[in-house]
Amino acid sequence: MLVFTSVFSSFSVDDLDRAKAFYQDLLGIQIEESPAPMSLLTLKLPGGHTVMIYPKPNHQPATFTILNFKVDDIDKAVDELIKQGIVFEQYSGEIQTDAKGVMRGKGHSIAWFKDPAGNILSVLEG
Repeated sequence: MLVFTSVFSSFSVDDLDRAKAFYQDLLGIQIEESPAPMSLLTLKLPGGHTVMIYPKPNHQPATFTILNFKVDDIDKAVDELIKQGIVFEQYSGEIQTDAKGVMRGKGHSIAWFKDPAGNILSVLEG
């Protein structure tokens, strides 16, 4: 059996500087930078969790939610992010969202948006 010293997740972006501005300046997440030649960002998340972001020239955005941010009040969080220029995804069918971009009534209320690299993120009430 393997013995793990820690566990973390990672994902790629096409532009590390834009990712830093988005995650640090817009979302307010503490970031640690690693210098070249292995340039990457480490998101310092609540609860001591970390996620690494690395540049990839041929980056393809994830087609699924890569990060979920739990909030106490979905409407307040969505309103704050809209004020900062975030555009929420609109879905129909099984995950129908309202005019604000929030899916309600199927467990947690959740709203999806994208980072500058096109990766899907969410805020969810819980």
